[in-house]
Parts: sequence; C-alpha cells; structure tokens
Amino acid sequence: MRKIGTLFIATFFSLVCVIVAVAASADEIANEDAAAFQEIITSQIKAFQVDNADAAFAFATPKLQEIFRSPENFISMVKQGYAPVYRPKSFEFGPAELKNGQPTQIVTIVGPKGTLWAALYTFEQQSNGNWRISGVYLVKRPGAAT
Repeated sequence: MRKIGTLFIATFFSLVCVIVAVAASADEIANEDAAAFQEIITSQIKAFQVDNADAAFAFATPKLQEIFRSPENFISMVKQGYAPVYRPKSFEFGPAELKNGQPTQIVTIVGPKGTLWAALYTFEQQSNGNWRISGVYLVKRPGAAT
C-alpha cells in the first residue's frame, strides 16, 4: 500500500510540474514575434519622422483604422497626444511579454524635449498571421535622458 501511495504522489508531482512548465511557456513571446514587433515599431516611427501618414496608419489594426477613419486623422492624433512616439530623439527596445493577456513590446523613448518615457505597444495578430499595433500606452519615467 505504501508503494502505491508513493508512486501516486510522485506521478501527481510530475504531472503538476509538466502543467506548470507548459503554462509558463505559454506566457512567453516567441523570438520571431518579438522581432516582428520591433520591426513594425521601427517602421512606424520612421513613417512618423517623414510625416508618411499612409505608411504609419497601415501598421494599426483594422479596429484602430475604423476609429480614426483616415491616415490624416490618425497622424493628427499622434502629433497631439504622442509626441514622444511621433518625434523621438531615440528609442530602445526592452522585453516583449504578455501583459493582461496581450502581446506587448516595451520601448524606452527619449522624447523631443529629452523626457524619458516607457511606451507599451500592444499587438494583435491578424487572420493572415501578421501582427498589427492595437494600442500604445505612454508612461512618463522619472529623470531626464543623458
């Protein structure tokens, strides 16, 4: 009887370890997806820097495109509310991770006035497998850039 109990406990413990390992790996962002996020963000920022509203708008999800209705409306909103993204002095990628279940790329941005920002870019995978930006959340960080 004792061997059966020990075997049961060992099997149960092994099963729990496998479940935890699978759950942990499900929360990770694949390297190729993180690379895609960084390429998309870089391309959109480059489009903003030359005021290419059409190119910048193309990186947004269909839902965002529906909300803003035109590239001109979209870039106007970015100019007014997202100056650090619109005209960054510099930016550096941090980790890509799931935040509240959404794939998120963290970016440190030095804004046009030298202010440090954390930009959290959220992404949505489209039916064709491509990623698009579903939102950007800016958080001012203490200190100034050097």
